[in-house]
Amino acid sequence: MRTPTKEDLDAHERLKAELRIRGTSLAQISRELGVSDSALTLVGKRMCRSKRIEEALALAVGMPPEALFPADQEEGANMT
Repeated sequence: MRTPTKEDLDAHERLKAELRIRGTSLAQISRELGVSDSALTLVGKRMCRSKRIEEALALAVGMPPEALFPADQEEGANMT
């Protein structure tokens, strides 16, 4: 698992704000996916990678996953 940078943490806060604006939350999405809240937090902070969670978060904020989670960033551990 990698350590998040300040930019990662800022991006995570923006993600949470955008989810609130759209009437949802990390907790709601975690329930819909059947994963823990902490799994979404780890992916949101770019500490771990999960294609399924990244796609769900991107869909929730109306962005392509590649824009929300760029592939050129340092790789975190992969989650299923």
